[in-house]
Amino acid sequence: MTTQTEDLFQVDETDHLWIEMPDGVRLAARLWRPVTQNRVPAILEYIPYRKTDMVRARDERNHPYFAANGYASIRVDMRGSGDSEGHMPDMYAQTELDDARRVIEWLSAQPWCNGCVGMFGTSWGGTASLQASVRAPAQLKAVIAVCATHNRFEDDIHYMGGCVLSDTFEWGATLPSILASPPSANTGADWTSIWRERIERLSFSLENWLRECENGEYWRHGSVIHQADALSVPILAVGGWSDRYSNSVMALVNARPDLVWGVVGPWGHHYPDHGSPGPAIGFQKLALEWWDHWLKPSPQTDLNWPRLRVWQREFDQPTDTLRERSGKWVETGPPKAETVDEVLPLASLVSNNQNAPWSIPGNPTVGQSAGDTGYFGRVGGMPLDQAADDTLSLVFETAPLPEDIVIYGVAALSLAGKSIGQGGQVIARLSEVDADGVAARISYGIRNLELDDDLKRGPHVGLSGAFSAEVRLHSTAYRVRKGNRIRLALSLSCWPMVHTCVPTEEILLETGTLTLPLMAAEAPDLGSPFPPPQDLPKKKAHSIHAPEGLERWSRRDADAVEMGWRQPPVRTTFFKPGVVFGYETKMVHRLNVAGVVVQETHVDHQMTFDREDGVAEVSVTLNAKTSKGGTSVDADLNVTWNGRPFASRHWRIP
Repeated sequence: MTTQTEDLFQVDETDHLWIEMPDGVRLAARLWRPVTQNRVPAILEYIPYRKTDMVRARDERNHPYFAANGYASIRVDMRGSGDSEGHMPDMYAQTELDDARRVIEWLSAQPWCNGCVGMFGTSWGGTASLQASVRAPAQLKAVIAVCATHNRFEDDIHYMGGCVLSDTFEWGATLPSILASPPSANTGADWTSIWRERIERLSFSLENWLRECENGEYWRHGSVIHQADALSVPILAVGGWSDRYSNSVMALVNARPDLVWGVVGPWGHHYPDHGSPGPAIGFQKLALEWWDHWLKPSPQTDLNWPRLRVWQREFDQPTDTLRERSGKWVETGPPKAETVDEVLPLASLVSNNQNAPWSIPGNPTVGQSAGDTGYFGRVGGMPLDQAADDTLSLVFETAPLPEDIVIYGVAALSLAGKSIGQGGQVIARLSEVDADGVAARISYGIRNLELDDDLKRGPHVGLSGAFSAEVRLHSTAYRVRKGNRIRLALSLSCWPMVHTCVPTEEILLETGTLTLPLMAAEAPDLGSPFPPPQDLPKKKAHSIHAPEGLERWSRRDADAVEMGWRQPPVRTTFFKPGVVFGYETKMVHRLNVAGVVVQETHVDHQMTFDREDGVAEVSVTLNAKTSKGGTSVDADLNVTWNGRPFASRHWRIP
């Protein structure tokens, strides 16, 4: 199909083609090419999110735009997903990484390609781009990694500070439903047999994620921060302060300022042209400037970009939904070259627990004001006023600040004390408190005290007694205003965000210091503004019915607290190939506080595919229960075709 655009080239689209791997497995792809006799660079996006339907609308914001500006742009379904053949045993399996390199080599060898390839993506696709940058194939010239993780154990959705995040259960239910969804007729007349075999071989990756509960080789595989010296192509790392993954940008710029440029906006887990909270920016034009520099045959002069461009946040009244953040764009070099550490002994701050040793109370309900981690980029779920949680925590506070300060980078907390009871975790929240006592969260950090500073199990496993630990907070760029105070709040829980480990009775803190990385000089405003977001594509090939926001609730009785949310059904109609794709999700957290503390998480995720040849429904129901440090999981996959049972699976952990 050839379409006319207002850009440089007409675009020719191939909705489906095969790319064969050395073992005979074929990967399915969708390709957009400029109509030209000249050979052009290629741009690859490589993800498991179903080119035919699931993210088809998002694909059409990016790939036709790049093609209209002189690039062959391709979307490839990973092995075992969408229309691709084969089996996916887990995220970031070696076959996945190997396939990416083979696809890059295949692209460079096509008669319409000039031999230069770029790679980009968000989330999994961004991480895959980073992974391909390690000792990259010669044909790969540059990548863009959006909302990607550089450290799979510390900065993914599974763990933080060695503690299990509840998001891992949502993803544990969502990933099997994606991989169990039906291939299209592109795969041939026997597509139902392929579908059934895929479900029979389907892995339940949550088993691996819960079993691998320390920072070992499982998580180091594919974590590029451990191979930063082997990164070999220019990287544009893009993140958002409201996203779980935003640590990656500053960390990568610090590690490789010779190869990495960074942008961090105020948004969550989105491409930044749809960034929420705003302001959003024009991702496609930004990317095009990057590709034109690295992929087209022109003099390789400096981009003249600062190493980092970040949204420097300021105080906002805490609210569940925030359309636009207060602050401004600034530009800097690597954070470690721009800051001076200010070390604040906790004893020098005002405490609500007076003198050392300070007691960190063990109330398991603390954390209800924390909001979401930002992983799925949903509207809503922003951190609320922290004051309610702070009243149940150990609090340290500065005097009103005599002048503005800018925290830029990673704040760190060093603690020493003793644990009464076995196990334990510490959650640190850093907030700006205004004259009315409203506490707006700046950053937070989590630490499992059963692990050492490398987040591995050491000789002190089963901690009971003396401990020392460092808590690293999430990276930030934040201006604290003159007259306001900085508050550090410590608790032993952050429910429901953190799935509790063995609860300790109490932690007595004997000493501690808070280290704040402060900007040594005022960062300049952007020399050149970002391009504004565009409404792409100009002519839509789909329509979307999406209710605004989530349904959220919180309930409490004498024995338990319950918090939950529901994503009402979202439906996207694709005019060609004639598919209505829908999904809905419900997540409920329940904390039983009468007697032994029991935490339960329930997830329902459903996807529907209303096609010309029939209707498929794929649902996963998952229940996780943690008590006394042990977690059990039951999950059921049920698949129907035209209303009749097609296949089912059941998993149980342990």
